[in-house]
Parts: sequence; C-alpha cells; structure tokens
Amino acid sequence: MSELIKNRYDFALLFDVADGNPNGDPDAGNLPRVDAETGMGLVTDVCLKRKVRNFIQIVKNTEKPFDIYVKEKSVLGRAHVEAFKDLGIQLGEGGKSEIPNEFLEALSELNLPEGLSVSEDENEEGEMKAYINVAFDFDKKLLAEFWKENKSFASSNKEIKLLIDNLAKSVKSRKPKAEETEKGREWMCRNFYDIRTFGAVLSLKSAPNCGQVRGPIQLTFGRSVDPVVALEHSITRMAVATEAEAEKQGGDNRTMGRKFTVPYGLYYSKGFISADLAAQTGFDEDDLSLFWEALKNMFDHDRSAARGMMSTCKLIVFKHSSALGNAPAHQLFNAIKIEKKDPSKPPRSFSDYSFSIDKSSIPSGVELIEML
Repeated sequence: MSELIKNRYDFALLFDVADGNPNGDPDAGNLPRVDAETGMGLVTDVCLKRKVRNFIQIVKNTEKPFDIYVKEKSVLGRAHVEAFKDLGIQLGEGGKSEIPNEFLEALSELNLPEGLSVSEDENEEGEMKAYINVAFDFDKKLLAEFWKENKSFASSNKEIKLLIDNLAKSVKSRKPKAEETEKGREWMCRNFYDIRTFGAVLSLKSAPNCGQVRGPIQLTFGRSVDPVVALEHSITRMAVATEAEAEKQGGDNRTMGRKFTVPYGLYYSKGFISADLAAQTGFDEDDLSLFWEALKNMFDHDRSAARGMMSTCKLIVFKHSSALGNAPAHQLFNAIKIEKKDPSKPPRSFSDYSFSIDKSSIPSGVELIEML
C-alpha cells in the first residue's frame, strides 16, 4: 500500500456536451436538468460519481481493494454479510434438523434457495444421517417462493415442508456490538474503492450494520457556464413490439418517440479532498492517482447515443502544502476565468470560450497543477 494522502486538495472540473443529454431528470420525462430561474444546465454529483465508479470497475475489474460497493444490479447487503463472515463475527444462529435419509436425494435435486442446504453427517451414535440446514441470514421470503415453484413436492411431503418451515422460523439473528460495527466499517473501507473515496451509509436495516463513512472526496453539481437550451426531437422506430400494434397500423409498423438534447453546454464542477477524512477511510496516493485518471477518461467509457459527445475539457488541481489547507477554496476558484470569445453567438464548442487562470492571486503554499 502507498502512503495516505497528507495534503488538502481543491479541484475544478470542466466538461462539455454536444448534441446530447448529460443528465436526464426522471421526474421531468428525462429532460436535461436545468436551473429554472437562470436556465443554467445541471449535472448532479451522483451522476459524476457514477461515471467514476464505472471507470474504476473497468480498470480494476472489481478486484479488492478496488471493488465497487454501489454497482449496477448489486445487492448491497451481501457485501455486509461478506465483511462479517470474513472477520469471523457471528451474527446469529442458524438451524439444523435431521430428516429421513430417503428425502436426501429428492431435496438435493431441488433448486434450494440461498441459505438452505442439505447434507449428510454422523449423529451421536456414529450413524450417517441426512440433515436440512438453514443459515442465520436466511431470507424467509425466499421460502414462500420456493414452495410455490415446488407445489407437487410440498403437497406430497407435508411433514418435510412443516419441518423446514419451523426450522426457518427458529433462526435467530443478533445485532453487532459497537466494536464489531467499527471492524465492519474498516473492512468495507479497505475493500471498496468508492466507500473510502466518497463515503457511504452502511447502516442498512436488512444487513449487518457497518456504520457510516464520510468520504474524503466531495463534488458539487456541475453547472453550465451559460444558459442551455433543451431541444425535443421526434424519432421513429421502423418496427412495433406486438402483433396487435401491427394490425392496428395495417402493416405500417412505426413507433414514434421523443429524444431530448442540449446543442452545447460547458459545465463546471468543483471538488474538495480532505486529508483528515482520507486518514479515516484509508484513501492513499494510489487511490488519488486513480481518481485523477477517472476524471480525465471517464466519459470515453460511458458513451451512448443519448449523451452525445461528452468530454473532460479541463482539470485544474490546487494542492495545499498542509492537511488543513493554505487558502479558502472559493479564493482559488475565483482565479479561474471562463468567458465567451464572442458574446453575440451561442457557443457550440469549447474553443468558443477563453480560459485563463490568474496565477498571481494564488497564495504561497498552494501548488497549481493543470492536469488537462
């Protein structure tokens, strides 16, 4: 492992979009997000973090310690259970009950739900017996679905069904102690990149409590430099989904739809990195280097027709010589100037803007790093 970061950082991220929807609002028909009062376009911090997570997942292939906690289609509680199992912390008591040997083969052939299993073992007399086992974290809802899928077995083996049902009800869970929760929190930070970077709420009701983590890196919303215009386009699909639709259209088979884009928008997001919080999560220099790479390259691995052309235009980093910092963040950001070259024309590319940094206003103890 590399050293933990020892400096405070502030950074400015400029990215643009051309003929695309950078961040649709699901509460507004997926229209591009816009500040209603100013007309400035918005991209949420959650959207930007998602792109960082996706980049890390591609580069590191979810290998620990660079696994991603909040990834597509994940069940968050599984990571909590894995953490406590790996730490050897027992979170409850499972169950085990003997069953007649003749049921062993029949049950083994069924697709048993996760947490329910059958096995053979010696009893106190040294005889081989069949057993049904249930884990302490078994989800009882799965059992009801299991019996629906195996109605014939349940109806012809009511005694076994009753035994399994009673066994599942007997499972006892326990809440982790404070020191166990802290160990779980440390394990999650150690193994998941996005937790030790952005933080996470790890106190789920349906999983072992791993506390809460406040991440060292925080991002603001991306806000466009100038007002944006959301355009609506009609699109046609030369096919229909069902036979009924085809009959209704008499063989024309067309489906109409809508697509929303921003002709062009230059967005400005600000970020902050705390050395103090990095020490709490274990965020180190290697993690930081990977984060800078993600910001520079994340749009190249997140292409879609809906997003148009998105690119990172500038990444300006202010590195403080101390952990507490040597200047207020707003003073550093004020040194960045972005202006339209021709105010009479709507911008359509980054080259339509002039970009400068007033280096004379940056105080001593702060290093300016132009990464892009």
